[in-house]
Amino acid sequence: MRSSRQDDLFVEAMARFGPALVRLARGYEADADLRRDLEQELQVALWQSFGAFDGRCSLGTWVWRVAHNRATSHVLQQQRRNRHGWSSIEDLDLADDAPSPLDRATNEQAMALVLSIVGRLDPPDRQILLLYLEGVTGTETAEITGVSADAVATKIHRFKTMLARRFAGQGDVR
Repeated sequence: MRSSRQDDLFVEAMARFGPALVRLARGYEADADLRRDLEQELQVALWQSFGAFDGRCSLGTWVWRVAHNRATSHVLQQQRRNRHGWSSIEDLDLADDAPSPLDRATNEQAMALVLSIVGRLDPPDRQILLLYLEGVTGTETAEITGVSADAVATKIHRFKTMLARRFAGQGDVR
């Protein structure tokens, strides 16, 4: 059943998090058509979820939790249709022979590289790193994902270290 509170929460959430949700969809889905579908799925799931929102967590935590759960479901559906070779962040390795993106890339290309790395990760790691890239705190990320704050911090540290090495010209991510 539709309520004006549900509509108001949705409008507020889209005003505050709309662009971030578009970026989140980009992090989960590389195909442009499927990404637009995912963006719509995120909006529908978010609007529907506000019927159950009771304020026990912040609006941001709620939005991220709903969005990542829906995005993960989308990825798993796509995975069933089309198997991809995802890796855990611990499994990514760097090769020393590729040129640094700073030598050959604009900021947009660098972000595309970051998102391509994130896109190869298992959905739980992807969720943590997309939240990190959106500036969500480690504590909030732990609350949203259900992963311990220490595990979140470890994964973020590994990601930052890998990116620092990559952008310092030490090679390509494999």
